[in-house]
Amino acid sequence: MNTLPSPRLEGQPPTLTRPNPAEPTPPPAAVGEPKGAARKGVRTAVVPDPHPDDGRRPVAWLHIVAPRGAVPTATSWCACGRDRSAVGHRRVLALITEHNDHREHCPLRSSQEGRAAA
Repeated sequence: MNTLPSPRLEGQPPTLTRPNPAEPTPPPAAVGEPKGAARKGVRTAVVPDPHPDDGRRPVAWLHIVAPRGAVPTATSWCACGRDRSAVGHRRVLALITEHNDHREHCPLRSSQEGRAAA
């Protein structure tokens, strides 16, 4: 008796001699140049920095918070290690004056050249 092969189901590819899908394929050989844009010689536009660094860095900060109808607060901070804060109208005004005085006598600022020009 001769059995006829069952007809292929629609959408299934014919079975060929191909590797088992459970086995990983070997990695491609890493020989030669990489493929991609660099090989094709894509030019990059080198533009100057829109914000050039002039070497200045903040040394002292004065942060004041005075919401309408609330008690004002202020914080004075300097890179030399000075850190002060105040709460209330009179104390905040005193801290502002103290902060301005410290800016004139701070050891970090007194060593900078060209301070009189600023």
